Amino acid sequence: MHPGPYGDVIHQAANTYGVDETLVKAIIQVESGYNPTVVSKSNAIGLMQLKASTAGRDAYRMKGRYGQPSAHELKDPAMNIDLGTAYLSILQQQLAGISNPETRRYATTVAYVNGAGALLRTFAKDKTYAIAKINQMSPQEFYQHVQQKHPAPQAPRYLWKVNSAYLAMR
Repeated sequence: MHPGPYGDVIHQAANTYGVDETLVKAIIQVESGYNPTVVSKSNAIGLMQLKASTAGRDAYRMKGRYGQPSAHELKDPAMNIDLGTAYLSILQQQLAGISNPETRRYATTVAYVNGAGALLRTFAKDKTYAIAKINQMSPQEFYQHVQQKHPAPQAPRYLWKVNSAYLAMR
């Protein structure tokens, strides 16, 4: 048994996709406060606040499915956690060149809210060069760079909130 709401489902999804279980829990805490039926103004749905046409579609594709999940599917806690964790795995793969695990966790967190491309463009136009630049930074320097330079206003606060929840859960 894994404690907390949906602990067993989170544990299974994290193991299936190779994602940090605590990161999944922190994102759920920040995104929905563990409310599986919440829908945002931008139509992000459920525990991990997935948009069917973006993260939902990408996670579906990773699982070999066509199209995108329905709102009903995204309100199902097990399906939402599975798809959200699959999406985190996709982001981790896109950011796999980042060598420091703490920096990669920060990068994955920011990418979850604004996409990997937007994050990498904060460092350089070219993905390879951006990752090389990131690898020359400490996790703290990366964190500060995002706080000061990311163009999306919600990204710095989101990183702070998820990281705070993550550290409190460890």
